[in-house]
Amino acid sequence: MPSECTEPLTSPFGELATNLSDSELRETAYEILVGARLSSGGKSSTYASDSEKNSERAAATPQTLTSRAASKVKKALGLRSRRKKASEKAESERVKKVSTIGETMRVQMRVSEQMDSRVRKALCKVAADQKIESMVLPLEMLQQLKPSDFPNQEEYEAWQRRNLKLLEAGLLLHPLVPLDDENTAPQQLREIIDGALEKPLETSKNNETMQALRTVVLSLACRTSNNIGSVSETSTHWADGFPMNLKIYQMLLEACFDVNDETSVIEELDEVLEIIKKTWLVLGMNQMLHNLCFLWILFNRYATMDQAEGDLLSAGNNLLIKVENDAKAMKGDENYCRMLSSTLGAILSWAEKRLLGYHRYFRSDNAESTMGCVVSMAVLSVKIMEGGEGISDEDHIEGNEMDVGQEKVDAYIKSSLRAAFVQASFQYLFHYNYVPATQCAKYKMRKIMETVKSSKSSSTGQQNELPFMAKLAEDVSTLAFTEKETFSPILKRWHPLAAGVAVATLHSCYGNELKQYVSSIDELTPDILEVMKGADKLEKDLVQIAVENSEDSEDGGKSIIREMLPYEADSVTSNLVKSWIKTRTDRLKEWVDRNLQQEVWDPRANRERFALSAVEVLRIVDEAFEAFFLLPITTHSALLPDLATGINSCLQHYISMAKFGCGTQCTYVPTMPPLTRCSRRSKLPSVFKKKEKVPKKSQAGTVNGNENDSFGTPQMCCRINTLNYIQNELNVLAKRDITHLFSSGTNQDIADRMEKVFEFSAAACVEGIQQLCEATANKVIFQDLSHFFWDGLYIGEVSSTRIDPFLQELDHYLEVISITVHDKVRTQVITEVMKVSFDGFLMVLLAGGPPRAFTLQDYEIIDEDFNFLTDLFWSNGDGLPAELIEQFSTKVKDILPLFNTETDSLIEKFKQVTLESCASSSAKSKLPLPPTTGQWSPTEPNTVLRVLCYRNDETAAKFLKKTYHLPKRL
Repeated sequence: MPSECTEPLTSPFGELATNLSDSELRETAYEILVGARLSSGGKSSTYASDSEKNSERAAATPQTLTSRAASKVKKALGLRSRRKKASEKAESERVKKVSTIGETMRVQMRVSEQMDSRVRKALCKVAADQKIESMVLPLEMLQQLKPSDFPNQEEYEAWQRRNLKLLEAGLLLHPLVPLDDENTAPQQLREIIDGALEKPLETSKNNETMQALRTVVLSLACRTSNNIGSVSETSTHWADGFPMNLKIYQMLLEACFDVNDETSVIEELDEVLEIIKKTWLVLGMNQMLHNLCFLWILFNRYATMDQAEGDLLSAGNNLLIKVENDAKAMKGDENYCRMLSSTLGAILSWAEKRLLGYHRYFRSDNAESTMGCVVSMAVLSVKIMEGGEGISDEDHIEGNEMDVGQEKVDAYIKSSLRAAFVQASFQYLFHYNYVPATQCAKYKMRKIMETVKSSKSSSTGQQNELPFMAKLAEDVSTLAFTEKETFSPILKRWHPLAAGVAVATLHSCYGNELKQYVSSIDELTPDILEVMKGADKLEKDLVQIAVENSEDSEDGGKSIIREMLPYEADSVTSNLVKSWIKTRTDRLKEWVDRNLQQEVWDPRANRERFALSAVEVLRIVDEAFEAFFLLPITTHSALLPDLATGINSCLQHYISMAKFGCGTQCTYVPTMPPLTRCSRRSKLPSVFKKKEKVPKKSQAGTVNGNENDSFGTPQMCCRINTLNYIQNELNVLAKRDITHLFSSGTNQDIADRMEKVFEFSAAACVEGIQQLCEATANKVIFQDLSHFFWDGLYIGEVSSTRIDPFLQELDHYLEVISITVHDKVRTQVITEVMKVSFDGFLMVLLAGGPPRAFTLQDYEIIDEDFNFLTDLFWSNGDGLPAELIEQFSTKVKDILPLFNTETDSLIEKFKQVTLESCASSSAKSKLPLPPTTGQWSPTEPNTVLRVLCYRNDETAAKFLKKTYHLPKRL
């Protein structure tokens, strides 16, 4: 497979909720392994000294290792037994060093002899009194080992932290038995662990903290549940919760791979797996879970290690067959089913990435061995996940799993051959200025084709060459025969008509290209005849392959043949008109894209203050309709919808791009800060500190915009004017065309259609103008004037941070908008600015953050400031209509009296409206915290609560602290 296919895979076992590293999990796994061996009566039931272990190693002989080489597990899984690629000397050194299976595991798990001695020393002390499954290993290790057992204090503290994190993960974060909310033990354990992580724990038996730790750990570990299954009531549960047990077990299974050759399974596989099984009681594992974990280990090792060891893939496939039978027996186990689903999902995702494009990933030399396994694993994974009935090994060999396999293989064939066809067609891209019809190919080659088209006029010698579609037909025929000889025999195991599906797919792909080729010409030429001749030969080849492949099928391949629609060119003439329409609309679309990239939306471009590109767009549209009705055809009425749809699409694209990037309300409106209670004395957070006042000259520059700013206020107004211009001109254009049609004798039917031809584009203009008005208003208030408004108004002392500076700057903006925007939409734009400024004023009062606080005396200032704001839009009768201002200011005027209400009355009002809003709730002993809806109202609980939050009053602060424990600062 291509080298770029090697990629890391996400573990299906999930992630732990704590930061235990792989090395820490590996050390834990080794401790459990040693403890399990000691409990089961394995070697070294008492602490073995270094000299004793050395004597054991010396006693080993090459013959003892050779006896391990005959692995039953390897034979069952299809793994080859082979010697390491190392010198005889290196092999001899390995034999001398690794004498026992326990020593083999120590080496494989990268455990130092020092750590091994330390672990055995600790476990030998406790193994005599209790079995591994009845103890909480991290707790016992903490009790047995002291700082003197470690090279230095830092290593001891790191070791202690690991054991504490293990207790946290096994008992609190991933317990087998769910925690009881009424049980106080989890909180006690958390407190002990938190304290020990800050300061190393004193682990002597008489230490109170250690005694408390032991008590609470054992109380949690010894809990039982009906869901535990066959686990003994005397067992502790500290490492058998999912996914912690799987993560630890994964570390054990990783030891099956040679530490010096990560793709090679060790010869002592049977012995290693045998002692690993001794950990099942501790980790809550069984044979079914083991099979699933081992399946993932084998598959993941193959997928991430250059995919060079094919026997790993074959072994995974063989193990997957066992997992299929396991899945039926474990249907009721929620943890197993969840792990099964995620594991098979990961395998299926990896496999389908390759199978959906198998022409790229497989070759004739590896298709038979590797591709067959990949397909088998994909089909089995889907079958198991869909809960299909199990099948025997004989069924696998004979290929009787057609329900799932045929459907999946059908999809693989079609996807891969489509990709192979696109690849074959790319070679003609530059030479013939050929644009593939396949959509994915269009997207990939869009930029390349811009270069191709720019050089088309200079390509003069290509017209006399053999048409590229004839050459492409030859290539497709070669691809079909390769498919038949290399891949179809493999895929036929799952799909009896594999070759037939393949040729039908190629037939369809070429047919699409043929249609594009024919539709791109202006008149019949000899090239057309040559292409059709090549297409006819290709069609015969494909049909012949389909028939040969279907000899054993019930219908003799008739169903496949019916899918292969004949290559016909008798409708070329009628399709020329549709081709012409498509060419026109495509050119318009390209022109729109090209000119929009250069458009700066400068209102000074013309006297009407709209973009010149709109004039050109409408001119091209007018020319397209005029030329369409001059075509010498009799089917104008039938084809008019095609032209209208294409032009409407281009116009709507222009409208969409005119408002693209201008933002929405969410783009500019600040996020509401969390609720706090008032604390005027607290230091203001830096995010709310007042900024230095920007000189008016700088603000003026923002108002007027600049040549490089496409989103300044004048540019936004230009965009609005442009959409307004297009909307008006479309009506004019439709009426002019109708007049032209009647004068040329066109029937009433076409005229009636022309009246509605632009209705979708006109509606898009209306919607776009409203969106641009909203974006302009929010940008002016919350971005351009944020220094004076959101970041300045009422920050600190209300009397010294009033609204006057904001009004002065806003007046400049309103003047620019009034001068720039068209008369027809001026009121709409300014109304949106007024609406946003009123809403923003309420946000300052109700969600302005800790820097703002208001007293009862501030009400008169706030009320007066709001009147100044409304007066600005009224402008002594020269601005917006008074009834319009009244309509949008009513909400603010209704809420402002709350700021003039005594605190005690305000609290009572809040209690009343809150209880009324939750009248259906039976629990009224405690006031619920009303949610923030943004629908401000004097009777809305959250609104009243926010007035209290910003009330600079001790009574309000105490109420908020007592009722909701609101903080003073963010």
